[in-house]
Amino acid sequence: MSDNEVTPAATPPNAAPEPAQRGTTPAPGWERDALRDLLTEQLKVSRANRRWRWLRFISFSAAVVAAVWWVMKDGAQPVMQSASHTAVVTVSGVISSDGEANAEDINQALRAAFEDEGAKAVVLLINSPGGSPVQAGIVSDEMLRLKAIYKKPLYAVIEETGASAAYYIAASADDIFVDKASVVGSIGVLMDGFGFTDLMQKLGIERRLMTAGENKGFLDPFSETTPRQKAHVQRVLNQIHEQFIEVVRAGRGTRLQETEDTFSGLFWTGEQAVELGLADQLGGLDYVAREVAQAPEIIDYTLRENVASDWYVNSGPRWVPARCVPLCGVAFAFNN
Repeated sequence: MSDNEVTPAATPPNAAPEPAQRGTTPAPGWERDALRDLLTEQLKVSRANRRWRWLRFISFSAAVVAAVWWVMKDGAQPVMQSASHTAVVTVSGVISSDGEANAEDINQALRAAFEDEGAKAVVLLINSPGGSPVQAGIVSDEMLRLKAIYKKPLYAVIEETGASAAYYIAASADDIFVDKASVVGSIGVLMDGFGFTDLMQKLGIERRLMTAGENKGFLDPFSETTPRQKAHVQRVLNQIHEQFIEVVRAGRGTRLQETEDTFSGLFWTGEQAVELGLADQLGGLDYVAREVAQAPEIIDYTLRENVASDWYVNSGPRWVPARCVPLCGVAFAFNN
């Protein structure tokens, strides 16, 4: 070999093969391999996304469980130490066992307000045309019990309306505050309905009512009511009316200026109610908290359904368990 000849370099044994020249035919089955690789990558991405979704779901669920546990754990305990304030419990709408203004919820809120040492006074903020005398009586009795135990002042503030059963409740407060245009009073009882007996006779309709007991169906609107039955109903209404009157007299005492219309079912403006002794003076919630209770900060203890749960309600600065309110009818209602 001459000095000018070049010896080709030996190919290393592990070197990669030369790339295929342009136009070289792909190896058989390359489509299957490419599709397999594509599906494999897609499966990896899908698995990763699924793992993240599960992680987010578990994290969210853990947060919800922790929140529910915290609420249940502290359900009957104050979650903060409240400073000096005026506690407010709202009585709004028709007073009934299956309504928002029911005795069980009102009394539970009142108990929470009286038990809080920071509450210097309790105010019932009333805006109601009346309702059930039974529910009003239960609230009135609890008001008297709580006042005797805790020795805290209890005021009633009537906004637009404090009539009938709502006034029954207000009468058990230490003092009643009204606006000059509030509607106050309506100390009476009613029981209403309809009778269609004459119309049925004109239309030739026969009512077939079967009862055991001659008076069982006497409130049926399609049956005649006898004078004896009417007299019985009137005695019942009179007795409930007397109960109402006794509560008003006991609550208002010598402040009440009785006239022949006081217990007739009439109602008056707030300004007239002050003159008649049905209320004490003009003033709203802020005035009572600031000038009377000397505790201008206001905390609402009214029970309201918690948006996060059907089983817990917020009562001022604490969480308390809700109660199931039975759905039942009211036989009689105060005039509203």
